[in-house]
Amino acid sequence: MHHIHGEASHHLSTAELDLYVTARAGHMGPVIFHLDGRDVSPYSVSPWQPAEFPTQPDLLSVLRGDFFCLPFGGQLHGPPHGDPANAEWLLMSMGDRSIRMRQKAGDTGAVVEKILGTRPQHHAVYIEHRISELEGEFNYGTHPILDLSAMPEGAARISVSPFRWASVFPGCFSDPANGEQQALKPGVEFTDLQAVPTMSGGITDLTHYPARPGNDDLVMMVNEAPHAGQPFAWSAAVMDGWMWFSLKNPVDFPATLFWMSNGGRSGPPWNGRHTGRIGIEEVCSYFSNGVDESRNASPGFPTTRRFNAHETVSLKVVQGVAAVPDDFGMIVRIHPVGENTVAIADESGKEVITPLEWEFVL
Repeated sequence: MHHIHGEASHHLSTAELDLYVTARAGHMGPVIFHLDGRDVSPYSVSPWQPAEFPTQPDLLSVLRGDFFCLPFGGQLHGPPHGDPANAEWLLMSMGDRSIRMRQKAGDTGAVVEKILGTRPQHHAVYIEHRISELEGEFNYGTHPILDLSAMPEGAARISVSPFRWASVFPGCFSDPANGEQQALKPGVEFTDLQAVPTMSGGITDLTHYPARPGNDDLVMMVNEAPHAGQPFAWSAAVMDGWMWFSLKNPVDFPATLFWMSNGGRSGPPWNGRHTGRIGIEEVCSYFSNGVDESRNASPGFPTTRRFNAHETVSLKVVQGVAAVPDDFGMIVRIHPVGENTVAIADESGKEVITPLEWEFVL
């Protein structure tokens, strides 16, 4: 067991990466990927120590990297984002290329198994959550948070696979009464990430980040259905000579959330310090409003899933990195080109090929 940024963490080390996952709350981070000639560490670690705010939910004390939320958002009887994002996990096994953890959630009664796996020569984490003993309609999601705070304003390029519906959070996402501020116009629908209305009456480009300092905003994109040439959906962020990506099955995770956290929260534990972060979250949920609102929503796309206590549901994503040319632009397509290979294309038509077991998510 290692203590990383004030939190007891398990450590998985391979030639391709060093990965840490917290025993409390199961947050995966940091992850240091060993690319040829350089190490990159995409995931955020909060700018506060866990012990600074002992009365906050465990989620906020630990906050880092990626974690699994069940349910997603708030709930009447339990912590925000559920016990999987807050409570202790039991280590079941540690192999040369995988970590297996388990939790019996006290809020929902679910048994959740977390499996973090790797593959030789793949700069990626194969993430699986197996859910059993859960009965009823629930929302859920992943919650990877990237730290782009060291990059110049607007230098990173953010994109997602084609979507059929998108909207800014409907309502007040950042409440001024709590010392919070947002830039985007609440509830407005949009068709282009590069043209999203703001509260001031202007238009802003969500594909460039960090941006809109002093604001925290949330948007949701509902992915198009998979088809033969594009069997999975994806999200991506291009940095300086490398990029981060996430692959998923949109049947399991119908939508993507962008939580753009750039200093818009002045209350504890944030204290205006959480800047240049972006959560690129794959969800089956209605925004982040919580399980009850997701159950009652009927927006024309799935916002909950029916679980049966006698069945096991497996939810899988892949998150990884790849080296790209310094002039690589915004990603416009990630698609399979072989059994264990994907091509990543930018807006100018340049492509990089990287090994990846993309069929894992299907």
